[in-house]
Amino acid sequence: MTTIDDIIENFSLLDDWEDRYRYVIELGKMLEPLPDALKSDQNKVSGCASQVWLATTISDANGGEPALMIRGDSDAHIVRGLVAILLALCSGKTGAEILKADPVALFERLGLREHLTPQRSNGFKSMVGRIHAEARELLAASSAVS
Repeated sequence: MTTIDDIIENFSLLDDWEDRYRYVIELGKMLEPLPDALKSDQNKVSGCASQVWLATTISDANGGEPALMIRGDSDAHIVRGLVAILLALCSGKTGAEILKADPVALFERLGLREHLTPQRSNGFKSMVGRIHAEARELLAASSAVS
């Protein structure tokens, strides 16, 4: 999987919006498809114009602290690429790390907001909201155990 640092670096090398757009689509193509069984209503993200699914599981792989493992998919190429960027930033991180990261600021820093439709930007914010909600649940569950 491509790291968020690789994505940021590659974006910095691409001056032309068309090249960046193609790169986002390429990131989506590299994303592992979500099995049909996980494309459920429970995993579907509301507020997106396209079909978007985010499936999360909890892992103890992050130094013994619970981490959120996120998989995602979309039926739209560009949105699938946005999902890939979001997963590179958030998947495998603890709830605190996810809440500290600012995907919307990254989205703007990469110049995506100004080039995508308001619907796509709102959809991205819906995905971020969903992941932040899962991160807060993870934090609440892990603090209840300690």
